[in-house]
Amino acid sequence: MKLSRVIQSEGQNLNSAFTDSLQPSVSRRGFITAAGMGIGLAAMGPSLVREAKAAGAAKNPRNLTQIKTICGNCAVGCGFIAEVENDTWVSIEPWFEHPINQGSLCSKGAAAREHVISEKRLKYPMKLEGGKWKRLSWDTAMGEISSKLQDIRKKQGPDALMILGSAHHNNETSYALRKFAAFWGSNNIDHQARICHSTTVAGIANTWGYGAMTNSMNDIRNSKCVFIIGENVCTSHPIAMQHILTAKEENKAQIIVADPRFTQTAAFANKFVQFRSGTDVALIYGLMNVILKNGWEDKSMINDRTYGYSDLKEELKRYDLETVSDITGVPVADIEHAARMMAENRPGTLIWAMGGTQHANGTSNTRSYAALQLVLGNMGKPGGGCNIFRGHDNVQGATDLGVLSNTLPGYYGLGVNSAYKHWSNVWGVEHDWMKSRFKDEKIMGKKGFTVARWYEGVLMDKKELGQDVNVHAAFYWGHSCNSQSQMDRVKTALDKVELLVDIDPFVTTTSILPDRKDGVYILPAATVYEQAGSVTNSNRDIQWRNQVVKPVWESRKDLDIIIDLAERLGFGNEFKKNRNGAWKQLPEDITREWNLGMRTIGMTGQTVERMKRQQEWGHAFDLKTKIAEGGPCDGEQWGLPWPCWTDKHPGSHVLYRTSIPVSKGGMGFRARWGTKAPDGRTLLAGRGSAPVASSINEGYAEMKNWKTDLTGKVFEEAIAKGLAPYGNGRARFHVWTFKDDPVPKHREPIHSPRPDLITDWVTYDDVKDHYRVPTLFKSLQKADWVKKFPLILSSGRQVEFEGGGNSERNCWWLVELQPEMYAEIHPRLANDNRIRHGDFIWVESPEDTDSEPSRIKVKAKVTRRVSPDMVYLPFHWGGVFNGKDLSDKYPEGYIPYGMGESANTVMNYGYDRITQMQETKTGLCRIMKA
Repeated sequence: MKLSRVIQSEGQNLNSAFTDSLQPSVSRRGFITAAGMGIGLAAMGPSLVREAKAAGAAKNPRNLTQIKTICGNCAVGCGFIAEVENDTWVSIEPWFEHPINQGSLCSKGAAAREHVISEKRLKYPMKLEGGKWKRLSWDTAMGEISSKLQDIRKKQGPDALMILGSAHHNNETSYALRKFAAFWGSNNIDHQARICHSTTVAGIANTWGYGAMTNSMNDIRNSKCVFIIGENVCTSHPIAMQHILTAKEENKAQIIVADPRFTQTAAFANKFVQFRSGTDVALIYGLMNVILKNGWEDKSMINDRTYGYSDLKEELKRYDLETVSDITGVPVADIEHAARMMAENRPGTLIWAMGGTQHANGTSNTRSYAALQLVLGNMGKPGGGCNIFRGHDNVQGATDLGVLSNTLPGYYGLGVNSAYKHWSNVWGVEHDWMKSRFKDEKIMGKKGFTVARWYEGVLMDKKELGQDVNVHAAFYWGHSCNSQSQMDRVKTALDKVELLVDIDPFVTTTSILPDRKDGVYILPAATVYEQAGSVTNSNRDIQWRNQVVKPVWESRKDLDIIIDLAERLGFGNEFKKNRNGAWKQLPEDITREWNLGMRTIGMTGQTVERMKRQQEWGHAFDLKTKIAEGGPCDGEQWGLPWPCWTDKHPGSHVLYRTSIPVSKGGMGFRARWGTKAPDGRTLLAGRGSAPVASSINEGYAEMKNWKTDLTGKVFEEAIAKGLAPYGNGRARFHVWTFKDDPVPKHREPIHSPRPDLITDWVTYDDVKDHYRVPTLFKSLQKADWVKKFPLILSSGRQVEFEGGGNSERNCWWLVELQPEMYAEIHPRLANDNRIRHGDFIWVESPEDTDSEPSRIKVKAKVTRRVSPDMVYLPFHWGGVFNGKDLSDKYPEGYIPYGMGESANTVMNYGYDRITQMQETKTGLCRIMKA
C-alpha cells in the first residue's frame, strides 16, 4: 500500500483545488524541468500567478535578463541564473560555472521561483480583530505596532520584547536586526541557530577558537575517508553529495555512516554503523580507544598543538569496547573495523549536522568529534577537518552577525565595557547613550532568552525568571514556531502574549496556532530573491545574492521594515549611520559597516566590490582548491571565506592549516585563552608548529588590540611578519570553563530507554538561571518513563522542505513531491500494534512539565529504515494540532498546499547544558492506531 496523495481527512489537509490538479504522472525529472525552467506549465498543472501567463505570451524574440543569484534554501550555497522579463521571473537556467554546484540543483532549488510567484504569498498587512483577519495599510500596521511597543516599553521596560530572527535573512539584514535589538535596549533576540548548531559553535569554538566548519564541501574531494555521523546528506544537503561521491570514485575514499537510522546516505557507505541515538560520545570514545591501542594516533599533532591530552586519556579509561558496545548497541567488531578504516585512510574528514547537535549533551558530542580529528591528525589539512553541514542558507552568516542572545556581532560577547564599547564605536554612538537604552548595566551584560525557551518568559512567574518582567511582545521574523519543541507550551505563550507580530512572505503556523481573537499582526516580507545582500554558506564562503525582481504585491524588504520601526520608535537617526557617516547606499553601506567591526573572525576583507566581481569570474576558480587562476580574482578563494583579514587577503579555505603562509590563508589554532592554562601548562603551540614563512616559528600570543583596531594596521603588520593576528595556540581537549564536563562525557538522555544506565552515566544537575529561565535535568529524569513510553523518538528532514517548511509547503511543485506528514515505523512495530502502511496513528510523548502527554495524529510509513524500537518524524509540518485541522484559522486564500501535524508537538523536554539547544533526536514515545 502506498501513502495516498489525496488527504481530505481529519487531521490532514490539502487545498481541494490543489489536489484536483495533481497529476500522478509527474516525475521528479519532469518537476525539475517545469519548476526550474518555467516551461510546460499547462501540461504540468494550473499556472499559479497570472503575471507569468502574461510573460509567456510575450512576442519573440523574448527580451530576457539573466541574473546570477544564490539559492535561498540550505547552506550549501548553490548558484543559479534567474531569467526575468518585464520584472517577472519566468525561468531558471543552470549556472554551470558556479564552483560549488556546477549548475546542479535539488528539488528545492529548482522550485526557487515558486517562492516569488506562489499564489499563497502574503499580499498585504493584516491584523486579527474580533477573531477576523482585517486588511491594513503598511502605515496603519506599523503605526499600531510601534505604538503598542512604546506602551509596553513604558510599562514593562525593553526586556518585555522577544525578537525571533531568521537564518534566511542575509548578512546585512541579520546585522541590522541585532543592531536594532541593541538600540531598543535588550539582548532578548535569537534565531534558528540556537536550535540547530549552537552546540557546534560552543563545542568547537572552545576546542580550537572558531565555531565554524573548518574546510569546505569542495575540499571533501581531497578526502580519503569520509566519516558522516548524525547527518543524512542525501536529504539535507543533496548537492553536497556530488563532492562526497567524487571522493569515493576518484580517491577511493572510504565512506562511513554512523546513524540510528539507515538513511539514503547510508546506502552509499562502505560501512554503516547503526548506534543508539544519544550515545555519540561513547561511540567516538570507543573508536578513539581502538586508535590509541594500535598506536594510530598522530603524536606530533597531539604533542605540539593540543592541550589536555592526559585528561582525555583518563576519561577514556571508562570506555572499554564492551562498555561502549553495551551503551551504543554497536558490536565490538564494527567499532574496530570503523576505527581501522579511518586510521588507514588519511586525510579523512568528519561530517555532522543536527543528528549530533540536537541533544541535551550536544556540546559534548561536537567536542568529541573534534577530539577524534585531532587524535587522527586530520586538522589543518586539505581533505581533513570538521565539515559541519548547517541548515538554512544564511544560518552561518546570521550567527556570525550576532542574531543571538549571548553575543553581539562577531562573537564579541556581551561585555558592557568591552563588546558594547567596541560596537558603540563602530556605530558612531556614545557608549553612555547605548548604556542608557537598557534597564541597567547588569541586564545589558546578561544573556537573553533563547528561541528554544523564550515562551517560558511569558508563562513563568517573573520571580522565577532571570529578569524582573515577563515577555509581553514577540516578533517572529522569518521564523515559524513549529520549529520549536514543546509546541503545546509555545501555543499557550502565543495565546497569552500581549502583542504578536509575524513577519514573513507567507502566513506561518505562528499566526494561526494560538486561540485568540486579537493582538496578532502579519506583515508581508519580501523573499530572499526580492532583496539583495551577502550570504554566508556552511563553509564560510560569503557570496553576493543579487535581487531577481522587485517585491511582489505589497511585500517589503526586511531591511526597510527594520528602518521604519527604528524611526517610529525614536532612534532612527542614531540607527541609520556609523562612525563613517549616514547610510546612503543600501544594503552595501551595511556591508561596509560590518566589514569595519567584524575583526574577530576576519569578516573585514570581503568588500562589496570583491564579492560582486567574483560572481562574474566564477569560471576562473578551481573546483578542488577554490582558488582563481588568473583574471582580476587571481589567487582569491571563492567566497573569500573568513578569516579574510584585508581587502588583499585571499580568504581562508582550510582553517588551522600551517603548510601555507598567513598571507595565503594559513594559520595555527587560535590563542584565545591566554598563554597558560589554570594548571600552569602552556597554551601556545610547540616549536615548528607555526604557518610557513612565520617570523615566529612556534606558538605566540594574540596581537594587541587586534579585535578592536578599526584602522586595519594590526592586521597588515601581523601579515607582513607572517603572523596570524589571533596568535598561535593549542586546541583544547580540556575546557576548564565547562565545570560539568571539562572533558566530554557520555550522559544518558533525560528520557533514556536504558534506565539501568542512568545511575552510572548521570545527567546534569538542574540549573536555576540558564538564559534567564530555570532548566531541569536530574529532577525530570525518571527510570520509569520507558515503562509507559517504550519507543525512541527522533526527527529529521525531508529533501523537499527546509526548516519549518513554511515556504516550501506553499510551493505547489514541492507539495506535489511530498504531500503529507508521516511517522516512520518498523514492520515489527507496526505488526505488533496491528498497524498497516498508510493507517493513521497517534504518537504520544511524556507529559514532562505539563499535566498530560502530548500527541499528534499522522500516517504510518512502514519501513526498515528505522529500528523496531524507534519512531522517526519529519519536522517541517504545520497547520494541524493534536489531530485538529486549523484551516479555518487562516486568512481567506492563504491555506498552504501542504498541512500536517508538527513533530515538535511531541518532542520531549531537554536542553543542552551549555547552549540550551533543544533535544529533538533522543526522546521517548508510544504509538497506537487512531
